[in-house]
Amino acid sequence: MHMDFNSGYTMTIDGKACGTQGGLDVVNPATGDVFASAPAATAADLDEAVAAAHAALPAWKALPITARRELLIAAANAIKANADDLAHLFVREQGRPFEAARQEILFGSIWLKSVARQELPVEVVEDTPARRVEVHHEPLGVVCAIVPWNFPFLLAIWKIAPALLTGNTMVLKPSPFTPLCALKLGELWRDILPPGVFNVLCGGDELGPLMTAHAGFAKISFTGSTATGKRVMESAAKDLKRVTLELGGNDVAIVMPDVDVDQVAAEIFHGAFYNSAQVCVATKRLYIHDDIYDALRDRLHALALDATVGDGAEAGSQFGPVQNAPLHRRLLALIAEARAEGLTLLTGKAVPEGGGYFVPLTLVDNPPETARVVAEEAFGPVLPLLRFSDLDDVIRRANDSDYGLAGAVWSKDIEQAVSIAKRLDTGNVWINQNLQNTPAIPFAGRKQSGLGVENGVEGLKSFTQMKSIFIPKVQEEAA
Repeated sequence: MHMDFNSGYTMTIDGKACGTQGGLDVVNPATGDVFASAPAATAADLDEAVAAAHAALPAWKALPITARRELLIAAANAIKANADDLAHLFVREQGRPFEAARQEILFGSIWLKSVARQELPVEVVEDTPARRVEVHHEPLGVVCAIVPWNFPFLLAIWKIAPALLTGNTMVLKPSPFTPLCALKLGELWRDILPPGVFNVLCGGDELGPLMTAHAGFAKISFTGSTATGKRVMESAAKDLKRVTLELGGNDVAIVMPDVDVDQVAAEIFHGAFYNSAQVCVATKRLYIHDDIYDALRDRLHALALDATVGDGAEAGSQFGPVQNAPLHRRLLALIAEARAEGLTLLTGKAVPEGGGYFVPLTLVDNPPETARVVAEEAFGPVLPLLRFSDLDDVIRRANDSDYGLAGAVWSKDIEQAVSIAKRLDTGNVWINQNLQNTPAIPFAGRKQSGLGVENGVEGLKSFTQMKSIFIPKVQEEAA
C-alpha cells in the first residue's frame, strides 16, 4: 500500500484510522522544533481499542499457529518494503543517524520474522501406562504494550511478535516523544492483520496510567524506567494482571589487564556510546585494571575526540542528540555537578549549538563511587572510568547497585572471564562483546532492573497461561 510518511498520523483501532481533537507536539531533537502533530487518545478511545481487541480475540486465537505465523511474516515483509521511509521518520522523531535508524527498522523486520517461526509445542511431562500429562500454553487475552523512546521500533516488535504469535491481541502505546513510527506501523498493517488484533494508541503522560488500570487487559508488557515500572506493577496488582517489566540498569564492564587495548577500545566505546548511550544495557560504569587504565582512558578519549555528534539527518553524523528536553537538562546538570565537584572530565568533539538536545561525549576520569555520575544511571553520553587492582574488590563494587540488567567482561583468559561473569549479579553478561541479543535468547533483569523474561521460548511463554491436562489411558478389558 502507498503511504505518506510525512503527515496523516492516525491511531489504529479495529483496523481503521482514528484521529482525535487533541494533539501531541512531536519535536525533532536535533533542532528542538515541533515538526509534527500526533493524536492524543481519550479514555473513550482506549475503551474502544480494548473492546476491539477483545472482539478479535476468539477468532485470532482459534487460528492455527501456522496461519498466525504467515500473517506475521507478511507484516514483517511490509516493514522491510517501507524501511527507508520509516527510517527517515525515525531520524526526525528519535534523532539517531540514518543508517543506524534504518538498521533498527530492518532488524525489527528480521526479529518479527524470526519470532514468527518459533514453536511453543505441547510438553509431555508424564507418560506412564496409566496416564499422559500434557502442558499446554494458551494465550492470556488482550495485552497492553508500552514502549519507550530509545528503541521505539525494535522494542515494540519485541512485544508484538511473541504476543500475537501465541494468540493474544494487543493495544500498543508508544512513547509520546516518539509516536510516529508506531502509528505508521499500525497503518501499514491494517490490510494485513485482522481488524482489532493490533491497535495503536498514543497520548501524553495521562494515557499510560489509564491503560495499566484498565480492567480489559490481561497483561502489561512495559519497557521504561524503574520508577515508572514500580507504578505499573502497583496498578496491575489491583486485578492481578500479568506483568513483564524491562527497566533501568547501571551496567558494568570489567576490563582485565591482559587485553589488547587498541583492539578492544573501539568495541568498548561502541558498547558505551551507541545511540548516544541511550541503551538500557549500555556500559555505564567502566572498571579498568590499573595496569592498563591510562592507556585505555587515553584511547577512549581519542575516539571521543574523533567522533562527530550532530543532526542524524546530516551526512557524517555518527552520534545524534539525546532524544528529549528533560533528559538533556538532566545530563547537562549531571556534567555541571561533576565539574563543580572537581572531577576530571574528558570531553569529545564540540557539539552543534542551538536548540538541539546535544551532549558532548564525556568521560569522567576515576570519580569516587559515591559521585552521582557513578551511582545513577546517566542514560546519556557520560561515562565514568573507574580504576581497580583487586578482582574481589571490583566484583563487590560492580554488584553494589540496585540494578542488575547487563554486564561485560573483557579478557583474553576466557576461563577467568566466565568465572567473573558467574559472579556478576546481572541477568546478562557478555564476554569480549556487548549489546548482543537475538530472538532466541532469553533476556531478563535482576533486582530493580525488571521482572519477567523477554525473547526466547521463555519470552513466548510469558504471553501465555499454562494448562496441565491429565489424560487417563484406556485400559484393555480383561479377557
